[in-house]
Parts: sequence; structure tokens; C-alpha cells
Amino acid sequence: MAPSRTSPDPPSPSTGLTSSQLESFDRDGYLLIPNALSPSTVASLLSETHSLLTNFSLKDHPMTKFSTSQDPSESNGDDYFLTSGDKIRFFFETEAFSPTGELIKPKEKAINKIGHYLHKLSPPFAKLLEGEEGVKPGSIARSLGFKDPRCLQSMVICKQPEIGGEVPPHQDSTFLYTDPPSAVGFWYALEDATQENGCLSFLPGSHKTAPIEQRFVRQKGNKGTEFVDTDGASFPRGAEKVEGGPEGEYLLGEVKAGTLVLIHGNLLHKSERNTSQKGRIIYTFHVIEGEDAIYDARNWLQPPEEGFTKI
Repeated sequence: MAPSRTSPDPPSPSTGLTSSQLESFDRDGYLLIPNALSPSTVASLLSETHSLLTNFSLKDHPMTKFSTSQDPSESNGDDYFLTSGDKIRFFFETEAFSPTGELIKPKEKAINKIGHYLHKLSPPFAKLLEGEEGVKPGSIARSLGFKDPRCLQSMVICKQPEIGGEVPPHQDSTFLYTDPPSAVGFWYALEDATQENGCLSFLPGSHKTAPIEQRFVRQKGNKGTEFVDTDGASFPRGAEKVEGGPEGEYLLGEVKAGTLVLIHGNLLHKSERNTSQKGRIIYTFHVIEGEDAIYDARNWLQPPEEGFTKI
């Protein structure tokens, strides 16, 4: 796969993305912004991540696994998962267990992801919503057209050495659906992401050709999760589907630690298994429109009492 383009110019702290960055994001559906985080911020967030991994307890943990499979038998739907929207919880890699269910990796090397309220409950991650000089999430979101940008979830994804699972092609708005779709992912590399350790890859332009055809919802009675056909809008407000289906070559998104990757909610993207000896820790949060997009009670993730976080 060919490498992705990177943005040479930093965003403006007051106006968000530059005109050339906005043009690139509109064309490709994603944008790589190197050096969005300073080395000291990266070190702080990695320190917080390692502290969380070291200090969480296995006592009374339901050993919930996280899978990206769309196989109903591997649904992420237990109570520990469904009630994690206002908590910091830990989800295991499926391959961290033996065939008989015993954990076969140290817990620090067995976690797939930590979620989903780091942006409120962890001070280092909460501070990131304020942004670094010149790279402020709120300003970036508004430059993309958001009127009332809301952060609804946040995650550390570990992509563990040897067992970091493949993530098949997907669209983020499938999992964080609003009507019309509005999700944008803010994805920060805390370690170098390479082809060897399972970096992202993107299908440029697919945000204009790939509708949101399914959404990830709670089953009736909150007894699990499932994928159902979308009965609302399948593209963001004002966006028209480009004729023809998604086509072309996925481009690798190899990036250095400190890089911010912006990802349109309709964009097809994926990552391969990590079979290397090096992990790939990243932090990501997602923003949706709070003013004129409907986020309903069917979505797997439900807002806390105070609502989703304004940025």
C-alpha cells in the first residue's frame, strides 16, 4: 500500500484548520497533522496510560473482551460494556486467553482498549480537549462546520504486541450514529504507528461514496448489541453521494508519535494485526454535532446525566 499524504502546515489556534487542510480533508476524508502533540504531552499521556494498565484490578473484573467482528456470537454487549460511557473500563484482546479461558498474558499486555470517559475522568486526557498551542479540538471541529461540537467517547487503544487484533474496514458513524451522520474521529498517536505494528490505512474519498448502511445498537431490553439497517440519513447534512461505489487502493497511515489524524465518520479505514514485538498505543475521541443531529436511545453508547461534553 502507498503512504498517505501529510499536512505540512499547523492549524491556526483561533480558526482551526487552514484552507489547504480543509481542502485535503474534504477530498480524502482524513487528514494527518504531524507534531500536533508536544513530546512532553505524549510522555504525560503514555505515563497515564501505563499507570492505568498497571493499577486496574482483576478482582471482580468480568474479563470482558472487545472484538471488532460483526459476528453476533462475538457481540460486545455485556453490562460492563454498555454502562462504560461515564467510566474508565478495561477491555481485553480476544487472543489474550487460552482456549479454556485462562488469561495467558500479563494484564498490562492483554488489554485491547480503555474507555470510554477518559476525556472527563483522567486529568491528562481531559486536558487534551483544551488542545495544544495551535491544535485545539474545538477550533478544528468548528472549522469543519460543527455548530455545537460534543465529545461523546474516548479510548486508549493498545494494539498489543503479538496479539493486537485486525480491525476490518469500517466507518465510525456506524458505531456513533446521528441522523444525519456527523461523527469525526480525533486520533492521536502516542507511539510510532508503522505497517509492522498495525498502523491505520484509509480508502481516500470513500466518505463521499460509502453510505452509512448499518448502525451498531442496543438490543431490546439492553440484552446485548447488534447491527441493524440504517433508517435515517446515510450521509452528513449537505453532502451528496458521489456516483459509484468505494474503489481504489487503501493508503497506509504510518505516523510518528504526536501526530493527529482526523477521520470523517463515513470514511472506510482499517488496520492489520500486530504480530510484531512492539505495541502501538494511541488515544482517540469522537465528536458529534449537538445542535441539529439526532442521537437516539438505540445507540449502544448513551450520554451521562450531564450530556455529552462540549468542546
